[in-house]
Amino acid sequence: MTLPGIGRAPARRKGVVFLLSIHKTMNGKMSRLDAIQDGCWVNLTNPSEDELSTVAATLNVEPTFLRAALDEEETSRVDTEEGQTLIIIDLPAVEKGDAVEYSTLPLGIIVTGKHIITVCLKESSILKDMQDGLVRGAETQKRTSFILYMLLQVAKRYLQYLKQIDKIYNYMERQLYKSQRNKELIQLLDLEKSLVYFNTSLKANEVTLEKILRGRIVTLYEEDHDLLEDVLIEVRQAIEMAQIYSSIISGMMDAFASVISNNLNVIMKVLTSITILLTIPNIIFGFYGMNIVTGLPLDRFWWIPLVIAGAAIAVVAVILKRKDLF
Repeated sequence: MTLPGIGRAPARRKGVVFLLSIHKTMNGKMSRLDAIQDGCWVNLTNPSEDELSTVAATLNVEPTFLRAALDEEETSRVDTEEGQTLIIIDLPAVEKGDAVEYSTLPLGIIVTGKHIITVCLKESSILKDMQDGLVRGAETQKRTSFILYMLLQVAKRYLQYLKQIDKIYNYMERQLYKSQRNKELIQLLDLEKSLVYFNTSLKANEVTLEKILRGRIVTLYEEDHDLLEDVLIEVRQAIEMAQIYSSIISGMMDAFASVISNNLNVIMKVLTSITILLTIPNIIFGFYGMNIVTGLPLDRFWWIPLVIAGAAIAVVAVILKRKDLF
């Protein structure tokens, strides 16, 4: 049974990569196949409608299950219908441009009687690692454990990205101490937004995993229970880390906003003090500069106004200094 597109390099559709591949564990190694066999894993990346229709007809899969993960707003959930199980899980994703941005996207895992099908909008390094056979113990013939190993890799990738976020935050914090520019604050805001995405997706994933743990959705064997509990531990740890980092970044942004506001107040206070000091000489010089007034004291001694202005400035400066206004 052969599907179109198998065995070819990734193609492009309007600048977007799409890929359909088949993999199966053979002799303890993950191998790529040119045709569908029992116990294989079919991976779809950003498939077109024609490709979805072909896969649905070939594997007798519910079309709505295949299309579920193509909605970026789809939340993590579990659904069953006619002997097929759909598991939607949120994957962590990273985009590197002018600044590193983290987000999440849904991954659809469909389990049938003989096959495993995954559908995702974008290529994922998690799926790539499994295709390359880098995940030990993951065998496509053991469908339940294969899915759990995949979920474990998802949880570990969340933890990896959270550690990266922590390093970026520490770097940005040091930069803020030096510059206090808007650029660093905006990057901190992006990190906080990424943590909100992570926290929301991880909580949804936790609910889905707890449903699977009950054993009503997917048949779990004794070794699967231990593996699923490991996945839940990793997910809960990631949730806790995301909440802690989010609180730290939020508090740090508030603190730096207060520092910047306080610095502005100090600058305004200094400028006001300077304005007061400069006003006194202007008053004195303006008073002696009026030609309509006669009989001013000491009007024949040009240096007297300078002495008076200097003495007034000194007195006012001392007063402002004592009041901590200058």
